[in-house]
This record gives sequence, structure tokens and C-alpha cells, in this order.
Amino acid sequence: MFGKVLIANRGEISVRIARACREMGIRTVAVYSDVDRGALHTTVADEAYHVGPTPAPESYLNIERLIEVAKKSGAEAVHPGYGFLAESAAFARAVTEAGLVWIGPHPNAIVAMGSKVESRRIMARAGVPITPGTEEPVDSPEAVFEFAAEHGYPVAVKASAGGGGKGFAVAHDKTEAEAAYARASREGEAYFGDGSVYLEKYLPSPRHIEIQVFRDKHGNGVHLGERDCSIQRRHQKLVEECPSPALNPGTRASMGRAAVAAADAVGYDSAGTVEFLLHKGEAGDEFFFLEMNTRVQVEHPVTEEVTGVDIVQTGIRIAAGEPLPFSQKDVSWRGHAIEVRINAEDPAAGFVPSPGAVAVYEEPGGPGVRVDSSLRGPGAVPESYDPLFAKLIVRGPDRPSALARLRRALAEFKVEGIATTLPFFRAILDDEAFASGDYTTGFVAERMDGLSIEPAGPAGHDTPDEKTSREVEVEVDGRLFRVRVFGDGEVASGGGPPPRRSGRSTRRSAAAEGAIAAPMQGTIVKVLVEEGREVAADEAVCVLEAMKMESEVRAQRAGRVLKVLVGAGDTVRPGEPLVVLE
Repeated sequence: MFGKVLIANRGEISVRIARACREMGIRTVAVYSDVDRGALHTTVADEAYHVGPTPAPESYLNIERLIEVAKKSGAEAVHPGYGFLAESAAFARAVTEAGLVWIGPHPNAIVAMGSKVESRRIMARAGVPITPGTEEPVDSPEAVFEFAAEHGYPVAVKASAGGGGKGFAVAHDKTEAEAAYARASREGEAYFGDGSVYLEKYLPSPRHIEIQVFRDKHGNGVHLGERDCSIQRRHQKLVEECPSPALNPGTRASMGRAAVAAADAVGYDSAGTVEFLLHKGEAGDEFFFLEMNTRVQVEHPVTEEVTGVDIVQTGIRIAAGEPLPFSQKDVSWRGHAIEVRINAEDPAAGFVPSPGAVAVYEEPGGPGVRVDSSLRGPGAVPESYDPLFAKLIVRGPDRPSALARLRRALAEFKVEGIATTLPFFRAILDDEAFASGDYTTGFVAERMDGLSIEPAGPAGHDTPDEKTSREVEVEVDGRLFRVRVFGDGEVASGGGPPPRRSGRSTRRSAAAEGAIAAPMQGTIVKVLVEEGREVAADEAVCVLEAMKMESEVRAQRAGRVLKVLVGAGDTVRPGEPLVVLE
């Protein structure tokens, strides 16, 4: 077994991995960017090293720097967590070429399953059901018309390298085909460096079911059953359950066998998840392969709670060459678990991102309640990364008990200073479709207007009083140390809110007549118009990324573009003007 592991990630998953390693007697090395200096994941690890400035490409995505720190710290293996470089075959190869162990599947499996087109071919050969779709990438919107002529609308247009809801668009009819093709291709290029897309028959309102699998380096494969991830917004999951309220035992067994077959087909050798769409057709339940995630999933805790298997530790043992400690007949399921994702988003305002300082943070507790979080108390959710900062997981002997426990835990969970998704989860508990378990991936779009969601409280709270002694961080040769300082006065501390950047003085006031303003804080991905061009009402003028989510900013009225005030890469704040119309 490893003596020391570097965790190439941040936030709650870095904390989760560090705790798993500590239970195994493995020392851990955390990494951090400028804004994460003093964050919780640096305090729970045994060592912490600075890897660069706040932007992820200069820190958490900097392969050369991560390898350098791993070697410098004496780590023997690297755990990527999820997100960032977790599904990067290039990073996996760099780790192994540096003489370190990659805690994840071999690079060829990552490549095979990372390409949605190639993965469909592999699954078809392995006998795993797939939806009707193109076998090769398509190169124009006309291909959407041709596909729809054979299979009908709606048509899903997907980036070949996409995932997590990015690089995905739907054409419901011919008028939407060109925009869907352009969006999927653009997001594929922006997020994954690959603008190629393929087509699939879109299944309206299916269930999204995924199967947790393991396969070790000795060819032993098992599955741990399913998670229902159907409640999602823009293909980003919000709630996960284990087991699914929708599956019968026969379908569950069939999906499990298909998932293990998928892992066998690529010689998988780690923890992974095979995702399916469940469609209730006239002939009964049908399921189709969606994708395989070659990493630990955000929602892995619900499976852990029901099976008793530590998924993170098992993945580490597989990477160390150990055989799976259990077989399929040893896997059993007890009770029901539900996870809700606590994001820095305002559900009452269309889930607009809400990063910033957290003035009050109090977790629930008691029987059957677990919280995986990047916070231990007041701190910050930086604007530069994913909005997820905590996960609330509850378990009960059955689904009604788990729902009652979730209601109680949500009432106890207190977060002030930023808007969060907590009010959304409190509201869906009163929705009969969710309470009965009879919901689909269309839940948010179909039910949102009927939910009674409490508005976010006022942001901006005073910082708690300073103590006469406190722990501060000192960085020496790139490594983080903590010392206790005694005395009065201000003491600099990491983990507080990120410093505000001043706005660009060259930009016009947001109050300017005809200005199209940024609806949220974020980064301009692309400007879609130029000065002098006529735009229609509701036409997209810019693409804005905020906390890893891409949104189109649209004109509220028709007009001619008088001035474009931003460019790709610019950071903007809420209300800041982007384009001015005459």
C-alpha cells in the first residue's frame, strides 16, 4: 500500500479523499491555488503545497506543476478526484511516466470512454443497448435534418468529448437544428478542445440511472447497484437516490450486468460509473447506454451508505494492485439514501451563481445524516470554480424514512452570506411527484414554476470578531505551514472571501440606455455580435461562463449594436454593460 498520496483537486472531494487515506494509514498531500490558501482541504491533509494563481489552467490544471509537487513531496501516487484532470488521459500518462501510480483507470480506457462516438461503438460490440445515433461525427446542421428524417425529432446534438451537461443541445424541430449544432460544437471546443459532435435520438423525459462498477487489475468486476440522478437542471445533477424508486428487480439486474460488460469491454481497472437513460415504452422498461464516467462520482456517498462499501478506499486498493475484497454475491443493499448538492446558486432567480463570503455555516447532524463539505465554518465559495461546496446525504430504513430525515436535516442546515440551493430542496419535499418518486429528467423544467421557493436572504455580513490568538498560514518554498499568532490587530488569513477586482473604468455605466448587462458575475466566453449589426429581440449577444456553467446573454429588444464593451476572456460583474444598442 502507498505511504503518501497527492490529491490533485480541491474542495469537498479533496477532503473526502484525505479522510479515506487517513483511515488507511496513508499520508496525504494537498495542493492549492492563491484563492484556496487556508481552505479546508489544505488543513485536513498532512501537507499542502501551492501550485499557482487562482485560474484553474494555471493551478489545478497545470500538469507539470502537479507532477513537480508530487515528486517534491515524496508522494507515491496521485488521486485526481472528480473534475479538473480526473478524466485526462494526458495527466494519467504523465503521472505514470513520472514513476508515480495513477489512482484511476488506465489511459486507454479514459480515451475510449471519453469519446462519446467511440464509446458507443464499443458498447454496441459488447451488447450494451445504445440509442439510435450516428456512428461518426457530423460536420454540419444539415446532418441533423437527415437524421431527423429517419428517426424524427427531437434530436440530441452532443460534443464527442462532452460530459457534465456541457456540449449538449437539443433540436426539437428544424428551426432549432442550426443553433443546437453550433452550441454543442462551441461548448465542445471551449470545454474539451474538441468541437466534433454526433447525433442521437433524444428521449424526452427519461429517468437518468447510473450503475457503480469496480474492476480490478486481475479482471474481477462487480457492480454496486444504481443511483437515480433524474432531478437535474441543464443536465447538471441536483439530487441522487439509491436505490431508484423507478427500477424493478429484473431491470436492476439487467442494468448491472450491462454495466459490468461495459467495464470488461475496455479492460477497466478502477472505480467507475456507467450511465443509462431509462425509457418507459409501450413494451415496458427500456434502457440505453449514455456514457461512462472514468472516475469517482460526486454522488458516490449514497451508494456507500446503502452498500457499506467505501468507494474511495476500494479505488485506492485497486490502484495499489490489490484484488477486489468482495465478489458480486457479497454485495447487498440495505435501506435508502438520498443526496442533495448544496451549490452557491440562487434557485429563486433561475439558479444564478452566488459565490462569495459565507458568514454563517452550520451543518445538521444526528442519526443517518452525513455532510461532505469544503467548509467547516464561515469561509468562502470562490467564483473561479464549481458552485458545489457541500453535499447533504441522509439514510433511512426505507424511502419515506429517508425523506423525513432529509426534511429535518434541511431545516437544520444554515448557510448565510450567499444564496444556495437549500430552499429548492426544501420546496421539492412538498412536491407530490418527488415525494412519490414518480419523476423524470424533466422535473425541474416542468415543476419549477409550481414550487414555493423562499428567496435568498441579504448577502454581505460582518466578519466575526478577531480573537487574540489565531492560526495563520505561512508559505515556505511553496509548502504551506501553520503557526499560531498571539496578539491584537489584524492578521491575514486564508479561507476568507477572495479580494474584489475593480471594474474596468473604460466600460460604460450599467445604467446606460440601451445597455445589455451581465446577469451575473462571470467570464465572457464569446461575443456573438459586432458593432453595426442589427439584432432581434431575445437574440444571444454574448456567451457568459459563471462557476463552470455557460449561459447566453440575450438582447431584451431589437436594435443596432452601437458598442461592444467586452471581449472573450473578460471578467464581468452583475449589472456591468456588455453591449450597447441604439
